[in-house]
Amino acid sequence: MSTPPRPRPPLTTTTSIWPAASIFILGAVMLTAFLLIDAIFNPTTTTTTTIPVVVGGLGVAPSSTLLRTCANPAVTPANIRPGVILPVRTVAVGAASIVSQGAGDFDCQGHFSTSASAGEILGFYQGQLEARGWNLFSQGAGNGDPQMLFQKAGSDTFYWVIGVTVTRSGSTSNWTYRIYQNSSAI
Repeated sequence: MSTPPRPRPPLTTTTSIWPAASIFILGAVMLTAFLLIDAIFNPTTTTTTTIPVVVGGLGVAPSSTLLRTCANPAVTPANIRPGVILPVRTVAVGAASIVSQGAGDFDCQGHFSTSASAGEILGFYQGQLEARGWNLFSQGAGNGDPQMLFQKAGSDTFYWVIGVTVTRSGSTSNWTYRIYQNSSAI
């Protein structure tokens, strides 16, 4: 009968934490370096939210309810409603109406009269809407009437368009305000 071999003692090795710690330290140094580079070359800037006041231009009618139908909180997103504005001295020529009548995208328009020229009305909307984040994407006279079209991405994932068309200009001008939800998603 042979004797079983004697068990050998385990190898004596030291387990070091330094390889893992060096990877962690290297990562922390790299992260700090990139954050420092970002802070130096990309300083944060605060955007101004001050709405311009054009001296001699038209002001915003602060409590006008003439476009209440077009600023319905159940349909119009919160970031779009600030664009539903009217200049001072504006009177309605009929009630604002929902053009689509519930069929498809939201589409609301109103016909108004203001004691200002076409240039003053369009200048009012260009200054006020651009200050509120709307982009002017079309300007001209589609059918002979001067108009401006503005576009903004809504928080409902759709683009919204505001159009202002002056149909008669003089000391008192007639014009149409229209806001609609574009069927194209962002």
